[in-house]
Amino acid sequence: MQTAIPAKPAPEPTTDSRPYWEGLARGTLLLQRCAECGRMRHYPRPLCDACHSFAADWIEASGRASVHSWTVAHHPYHPAFRGELPYTVVTADLPEGVRIVAQLRDAQADRLWIGAPLRIGFEDNGEGMVLPVLVTAGGSNK
Repeated sequence: MQTAIPAKPAPEPTTDSRPYWEGLARGTLLLQRCAECGRMRHYPRPLCDACHSFAADWIEASGRASVHSWTVAHHPYHPAFRGELPYTVVTADLPEGVRIVAQLRDAQADRLWIGAPLRIGFEDNGEGMVLPVLVTAGGSNK
């Protein structure tokens, strides 16, 4: 007897993160910035961890990134990801001063090094939500 594979878990936008998700849907990575002290933050949240202000605005990220670290998943953390194994998850530094964690889409881990140039790509999750992915600087995924 075959067991049905559950759907992949999907993020649930909140009031604080809605502009982020709307930006991704348009093919733009938006980052939250404290309107009081200017500190950038990612993932979006209601409170600045530097000055504790609730005031925030949004800026468009450059789309550039560089490898901070990575790991290769050989075991699915959720059954719905089993068919994608192995896959590479990268923590990347953005020039705006924050990090993003996303799957690498156009290369294998053996092609990475600390500081390798990447860029942000955008991928529909099949459920109408666009997620950020990472691609090598010369790659294509938009």
